[in-house]
Amino acid sequence: MRMAVIVEATPKLVFTEYGHKLIIQPGEDEDPQALFERICADFDKQQKLELDSDGNIIITAPAGNESSYRNNQISKQLSIWADQDGRGKVFDSSTGFKLPDGSCLGSDAAWISNERIAAVPRKELRGFARLVPEFIVELKSQTDRFSELRKKMHAWRRNGVELGWLIHPEKQFVLIYRLNSEEPEEYRGESIRGEGPLSGFTLDLRPVWTGLDI
Repeated sequence: MRMAVIVEATPKLVFTEYGHKLIIQPGEDEDPQALFERICADFDKQQKLELDSDGNIIITAPAGNESSYRNNQISKQLSIWADQDGRGKVFDSSTGFKLPDGSCLGSDAAWISNERIAAVPRKELRGFARLVPEFIVELKSQTDRFSELRKKMHAWRRNGVELGWLIHPEKQFVLIYRLNSEEPEEYRGESIRGEGPLSGFTLDLRPVWTGLDI
C-alpha cells in the first residue's frame, strides 16, 4: 500500500508511507541537506534516518529483537578484530556518512582506515562526516525488501566502498560487492573471509544464521 499525506505544518513536504519506511520528499524550495540535518536534530533517536541521492529523506523503524541480536554479533566480531588489527575503526548502525553523490547513508556496520579518518577535520567528525567507508555490511531484517537493499549496495559501491557484504540470514547467503565488479558474488558457508581492506578478518556466520534460536 502506498499513501501520501500533506502535512499542514509544512505543506511543502510530502510524507510517503512505503512498506515499513517513511519517505519525506522535500518541496522544490527546500534544501534537502539542510532539511535532513534539521530533522536529525529533532527526531526520535530510535529511528534511522538516511538521505538518498535524489534528496529524499528515508525514516526506518527500529530493528526487531532478532535483527538487533544478529547485527550485534556482526559488529562485535568486527570490532574485536579491528581493535587487534589496529589499521582502522568500526562504526555501528546509527552512523551516517556523507557520500560523494550527495546522499547520507548508514550501514549496519562499517570499517574505515585510520588514514581516511585522519584526513577529515576533527570538528567534522562530530557530525555527519564526508567519509566513504572501505567496508560496509548490510543485514536484511524481516521488514526489509531485499531488492531495495541490493539497490543500496550498488549505491555504496558507486560512492567508492571497496567491499560490501549484504547478508540474508533467513536464506543463509551473502552477496559480496566489490568496487571493480558490477555484479555481486553469492557466497554460502558458516564463515566468510575479508579481502582487500579487510584482509585478516573472518566473520563467523553461525550466530547470524541461528539468530535467537535456543
